[in-house]
Amino acid sequence: MTRCMKRSTNALMPSQLDIKGQVASEGFADGPLWLAKNHPVPNYRRQDTWQADALALTNAIAIAGAQTAELVGNAHDDAFDILEFQLARLEDASFVEAANELIEAGLGADMAWREVLNSEISSHETSDDAHFRAHAVDLRDVRDRVLVALTGAAAETIAKGVIYLADDILPSLFLSHDWRGGGLALRAGSVTSHVAMLARQQGIPALVGLGDFACSDTSSALLYGGREMLIISPSDQTRKQFDLARKDFGAAQRRVQDFSGRAAVTRDGTAVRVLVNITDPSEVDALPIDHVDGVGLMRTEFLFGHASGLPGEEIQYLAYKKVLNWAAGKPVTIRTVDAGGDKPIKGFSEDETNALLGMRGIRLALKNQNIFRLQIRALLRAAVHGPLKVMLPMVAVPQELEEAVRLFEAEASSLAQDGIACRMPEIGIMVEIPSVAILPHRFSQASFLSIGSNDLIQYVLAAARDNGQLACLARADDPAVLALIANVAKYGAEHGVDVSLCGDAGSDVAVIPKLLRVGITILSVAPARIGLVKASISETDLSDGNEPS
Repeated sequence: MTRCMKRSTNALMPSQLDIKGQVASEGFADGPLWLAKNHPVPNYRRQDTWQADALALTNAIAIAGAQTAELVGNAHDDAFDILEFQLARLEDASFVEAANELIEAGLGADMAWREVLNSEISSHETSDDAHFRAHAVDLRDVRDRVLVALTGAAAETIAKGVIYLADDILPSLFLSHDWRGGGLALRAGSVTSHVAMLARQQGIPALVGLGDFACSDTSSALLYGGREMLIISPSDQTRKQFDLARKDFGAAQRRVQDFSGRAAVTRDGTAVRVLVNITDPSEVDALPIDHVDGVGLMRTEFLFGHASGLPGEEIQYLAYKKVLNWAAGKPVTIRTVDAGGDKPIKGFSEDETNALLGMRGIRLALKNQNIFRLQIRALLRAAVHGPLKVMLPMVAVPQELEEAVRLFEAEASSLAQDGIACRMPEIGIMVEIPSVAILPHRFSQASFLSIGSNDLIQYVLAAARDNGQLACLARADDPAVLALIANVAKYGAEHGVDVSLCGDAGSDVAVIPKLLRVGITILSVAPARIGLVKASISETDLSDGNEPS
């Protein structure tokens, strides 16, 4: 929707243009518009032989891989997962082999690479699996970065402090730009896209779904998060209103930050434990331990899938030890490798037509015990450095938990026989499959339960959270989802088993009061959301007797 408003009676003054969109990431930005530059990729100059063409493609892939690896080194959370997926695709020999066959048959290196990647992109875009569809943009990113390296094209650059306007933006371009003082405005996109998630994590103001409209480059613009508007050539009155709203927003953000170092307590005095989710050990360097009650989820996928191959025992041990030492006696929950599904790991995961219902998480670990046992040994050794809790992902039946515990016991015995210091940690499971949430008592061997709301929502409602068309369905406050969460919390309260929630729902201020009311008093959240979560908890009164709707 667009509408023009006259800025003044002076006909020479530009008219204000208000474009309605959706808020992908809260915030305000004021700056010149920077329109995306769609420069055509230069033509590739064919080599004298097909072998030389193949070598040129190999070199271009290596350049793109090095660029991606550099971004991976500075990435966290979803950014890390997205870039790891792209790096794995760049290291996939099957793409090169398929392209080389086409090059030998007479195609140039650029056209061969396009054909192979476009075919893969098409298969992802038409997949019934929403996670595969979401990764289509990552494959386009991989395709284009290799083509830029192959042809010597100049990569797009964005000036600082601008509001970048485009149809969409590739994750690598988003992650390579310094967005401080600026914002993102997309004609297409959705609030559940990869870039929207990245913008939220970095606190970059972003609007999506703005639609088609005409405007000029460098026009003054306001990204007005509170009104879900991109305002071009704002009037003086509009700018005054914007400045007041931005000031109020900044004050609210500072208040949230003030809560980071406080204990989390509801208005009626109920204590809530707030823990942190981390993707890489380096994340704890900037986080004071007294801001959290421990680590509720440490992902371990960051160790796997690199060009150097699968990690050895010692590399894993040192990573786990670092976080336990930082925690200074507070509990650290480390999740065993959650490969498969939308997190393929070369040399470990499998190609499947429906990966989210296939070999992933604990299923894949138990199948590949030579890899799993190395992680178990590293965890057992790390446990001597603090209160370690180990969490098994994607458990569906008690036998999976039982078999994993037997492996831990066997490796602990082996380490002890070799005189290597180790300790058995508490072993619990993620609750992300309905079979666990419906009958949690079947998993009485679990020392603790942690609800992974993202996957639980998808499996309960058959609605992927990263499919914008299903955003109205994939909600944590759906009565069916809340009923299952309440069932798990009730089981935990009755049997003295800690029940936490470590998914995105724990950071949603609209959902947090409902989670507290159904019995969840342990939340594990992203580092950037700690203050926001504690502020939301402080505003919740559990004594009024209201039930979640």
